[in-house]
Amino acid sequence: MNAQTERVEGLFSGYDEEDTQKGKYLTFTLGNELYGIGIAYVTEIIGIQKITEVPDMPDYVRGVINLRGLVIPLVDVRVRFHMPEREFDERTCVVVVCINEISIGLVVDTVNEVASIPDEKVSPPPKISRNTASRYIQGIGKSGEHVTILLDVNELLFEEELEMLEGIEQ
Repeated sequence: MNAQTERVEGLFSGYDEEDTQKGKYLTFTLGNELYGIGIAYVTEIIGIQKITEVPDMPDYVRGVINLRGLVIPLVDVRVRFHMPEREFDERTCVVVVCINEISIGLVVDTVNEVASIPDEKVSPPPKISRNTASRYIQGIGKSGEHVTILLDVNELLFEEELEMLEGIEQ
C-alpha cells in the first residue's frame, strides 16, 4: 500500500451508512479546478498503477488495470473534459466508481477530501450551451470560499460507452 492510498483511505471513515452520504462529495482537482462526486458512487481510491493499453478505445480510455484480480477500465477525466494531458505523478489517483454496476477507474490529478455540501449550497449548472460537456455537471457547490463543480457520475459516459467498458471488464 502506498502513502497516497493510505492517506485517502482515512477520508471514508465514518461514511458507511447511506443516510450519512447525502451531501457528501469526494473532492479532487483537475488543473486548478475543484470537482466533486457523490461518495455513494466511490468504491475506493488508489494510486496510479501499471496500465495495460487496449486497442481501438476512445482517447480518454487509458487502458485497464488489474485490481486484486478485477479488470478495471481507466477513464482519464482530463482527456474526457478536453483538458490538456499531463504526466502522471505520485499525486495522481484513480477513483474507482461504480456506474450501473460496472467498476470504472477515474484518473484525477489529486484527491482532496470528503466535503459536506448541503443541498441548499448547491446551485444548478450554468445553462451556457447544450454541448455534451455540460451534461456532466450536476451542480455548483459552495463551501466557504470554495466553489466545487459537482459531477453527475451517471452522465460521465454514454450508454454505448458503458457497454464497451463492460465488455473490457468481463
